Amino acid sequence: MAALRRKFGEDYQVVNTNRAATFPSAPVKKKRQRFVEKNGRCNVQHGNLGGETSRYLSDLFTTLVDLKWRWNLLIFILTYTIAWLVMASMWWIIAYIRGDLNHGHDASYTPCVANVYNFPSAFLFFIETEATIGYGYRYITEKCPEGIILFLFQSLLGSIVDAFLIGCMFIKMSQPKKRAETLMFSQDAVISQRDGKLCLMFRVGNLRNSHMVSAQIRCKLIKSRQTPEGEFLPLDQCELDVGFGTGADQLFLVSPLTICHEINPKSPFFDLSQRSLMNEQFEIVVILEGIVETTGMTCQARTSYTEDEVLWGHRFLPVMSLEEGFFRVDYSQFHSTFEVPTPSYSVKEYEEKSSLPSPLLTPHRERVFSMDCLEAGDEGAHSGSASCKLPSKLQKMNSSGREDLQRKVLRLSSQHSEKASSTGDLPLKLQRLSSSPGQVDGEARFHLKALKVGFQPMALSTGDLHQRSLPPTPVVLPTHQHAPPHTPGGRMEDNLPAKLRRMNADR
Repeated sequence: MAALRRKFGEDYQVVNTNRAATFPSAPVKKKRQRFVEKNGRCNVQHGNLGGETSRYLSDLFTTLVDLKWRWNLLIFILTYTIAWLVMASMWWIIAYIRGDLNHGHDASYTPCVANVYNFPSAFLFFIETEATIGYGYRYITEKCPEGIILFLFQSLLGSIVDAFLIGCMFIKMSQPKKRAETLMFSQDAVISQRDGKLCLMFRVGNLRNSHMVSAQIRCKLIKSRQTPEGEFLPLDQCELDVGFGTGADQLFLVSPLTICHEINPKSPFFDLSQRSLMNEQFEIVVILEGIVETTGMTCQARTSYTEDEVLWGHRFLPVMSLEEGFFRVDYSQFHSTFEVPTPSYSVKEYEEKSSLPSPLLTPHRERVFSMDCLEAGDEGAHSGSASCKLPSKLQKMNSSGREDLQRKVLRLSSQHSEKASSTGDLPLKLQRLSSSPGQVDGEARFHLKALKVGFQPMALSTGDLHQRSLPPTPVVLPTHQHAPPHTPGGRMEDNLPAKLRRMNADR
């Protein structure tokens, strides 16, 4: 026990697989009918065959082989006894018809069979002929053609009966069913985790040193169900995957192996939990097939596990140990299990819980964006870059806000243009701002930027004809991007209309 705890940890505890000792308070369930017995015998009987019974006689040899041993021995003894009596009677009839029975001790008379003068002597002649004993006291003479024909018929019939009955007995004795007696299955199946996955497991072993060639294992789930159309299927068979796709079903059965069925969404046990296991009714049929190494015949071993033979949260006890120069298998612990920590819920419930979002693990999606991101998005929209991508709803709000801002700026600029055309204050202010760009504060720059949209219509409103009549001159952009354009070598006042120049001169 101490070595086991050191190997598997303190949480593991070896338990007794006896249900009475393990679950003393559990109610005793009534033993139900099994589909396949633990020894592999199928608990099915065929009845009401009617006229189909003649099919058994068409395959008489297989019928005799399938019979039980007591019936085989009875048929064997009766066949030979009846054959011997019938053939002895035929020899006696020939002697009686020819009158050999009346001249049994006459030395001058030549009978059909010498020294046959009653039924026991005819029976002994037949046995000596059939068994090829040949004592030499009784023999067929050349004066009896009917005896020669009967002798040929007896030889042919005896060979056929010998071949049939002896062959039947030989096949019966050499059947690989007895080889299955040395193939062991665990008494119980267990459900526990392996490699982080919930699995149904059971154990198989081979007691002989001779191997099973090409051993393969299959599992069937026998369970009654009802289809969505309302059809009831009693004892419906469903395949359990024990590694068909990965080749794990091909066994090298030298030592005991644990067969594993992974419970996943494709498994019929996907919604099976520890609580629902108590109310389920099913049967797992295990079929192990292989070729007997010594005889070359195919052997099949079977067993089954019902729902009360499936232990939740258990694992098999190791039986392999390393000795000096070999590995030792301890079959005394072949059926022993021990408890391990196992979730009590099903795989379906686990996946549903894991698929739900957790407020602690799910990152919070921010709905409020910073001003830097908005400004970057605005600049990216003007420059064509996608450095800050906004949602479609925010983009619509941003575009609508920008249009409102442009309409307000145009309205403000139109008001300022009307005031400048009437008083002349706005051009002077713009002129001072353009002449001293380093002294302009942030508020003035903001107003200047806002009034840039309406500056061109303002200039055209006062001197439209004069500006169009001037010859085109090259324009050099100033350092400040919002200052009005001016020609090199001249003053800014020269570009103003005549009325504004007079007003500026007066001031």
